[in-house]
Amino acid sequence: MGVVRRLSGQLYVQVLMGMLIGIAIGFLWPEAGAQLKPIADGFIKLIKMLLAPIIFGTVVVGIAQMGDLKDVGRLGFKALVYFEILSTIALVIGLAVANLMQPGAGMNIDAAALDASAIDSYRATAATGGGIASFLLGIIPDSFLGAFVMGSMLQVILLSLLVGLALSGMGETARPVVDLIELFNKALFRVVGMIMRLAPLGAGAGMAFTIGKYGLDTLWSLGHLLLALYITTFFFIAVVLGMVMRFVGLSFVAFLRYIRDEILIVLGTCSTEAVLPQLMRKLEHMGCARPVVGMVLPAGYTFNTDGTCIYLTMATIFIAQATNTPLGLMDQIVILAVLMLTSKGSAGVAGAGFVTLAATLSTIPAIPVAGLVLLLGIDRFLNEARAVTNLIGNSVATLAIARWDGALDKPRAEAVLRGEVAT
Repeated sequence: MGVVRRLSGQLYVQVLMGMLIGIAIGFLWPEAGAQLKPIADGFIKLIKMLLAPIIFGTVVVGIAQMGDLKDVGRLGFKALVYFEILSTIALVIGLAVANLMQPGAGMNIDAAALDASAIDSYRATAATGGGIASFLLGIIPDSFLGAFVMGSMLQVILLSLLVGLALSGMGETARPVVDLIELFNKALFRVVGMIMRLAPLGAGAGMAFTIGKYGLDTLWSLGHLLLALYITTFFFIAVVLGMVMRFVGLSFVAFLRYIRDEILIVLGTCSTEAVLPQLMRKLEHMGCARPVVGMVLPAGYTFNTDGTCIYLTMATIFIAQATNTPLGLMDQIVILAVLMLTSKGSAGVAGAGFVTLAATLSTIPAIPVAGLVLLLGIDRFLNEARAVTNLIGNSVATLAIARWDGALDKPRAEAVLRGEVAT
């Protein structure tokens, strides 16, 4: 009895129970399940409202305490190198598996007969991208507070870097300001702890909506693509990220167990942003230096979306195969080159990968954009795989870069993963 009571008090068990209840509601009472989406959205919004100030505070305090500005530049360079290598590996793996498993072969879909009106909103969103120049200008906020109002992660990071560098240059004079920001950040993390008590409700509502809205029939009809994506993401996590963790020198299984609450919440909500504050706190607790956590993890949400990279290549090839669009070697190299750019624009919110896919297909005339209609019904299920992969990938990236930069307290990390240090 004591074991049951102890397990029921664990957040991951509560989240798992909430998801199972949500699946049952969505299956038995589909209409009721579909109406629960506002609850899942509300939980994500509660977390998102704290992201900008938490990221700002963490990065500012980390850089101010780092002292040497060369360390900031070195850390940023290492992060970008790591992100580009892992993202490219994810894209290549997705492309290879899509060609090997042929998930869209034999569907013989006539692209002209597809009703593309359902994806007009996605295409409109994708069309507002404006290219690289627009993306770079978008990193600069219109005003200081505007970055926080809009909730743009890259804009907040830019402001954080500038303020952190300014405070670092002021030395001891800025110490009271740095201490005040750090105190405020601690208060925000306590608020996150309060909100996380609602995680089982948010995850359960998300699953109820998914099953109630799209049903299980959609899963069976496009099961080949789903199976291919889930197998590929599992392979990437186990093999590629497993090799990175061997470089770090920590047990990958123990680390996955350490962040199991966050994995289950992301699985239920399809949003990695929902667990960002909690994940930052856990990585710091493991012994990752605060500047590394503050800079690498939020930046990785935009530049290191491994799961989304796999999804983008597989979905692109799937649509080509389903519509009998022939793709030669050069065509696939072009697709890979385009995706190396467009994949960097996906955020940690649910559905961002679908918008990025629309933007990608718009630049490749050979593949009909109307083929996106084929993915609408299962995108939520595809999103679960890519979101969880993104979460684990960015967590491992933070540990790897901290290890590479000599900013990881490995003995403490090992002790935390063994459960010898209380979370």
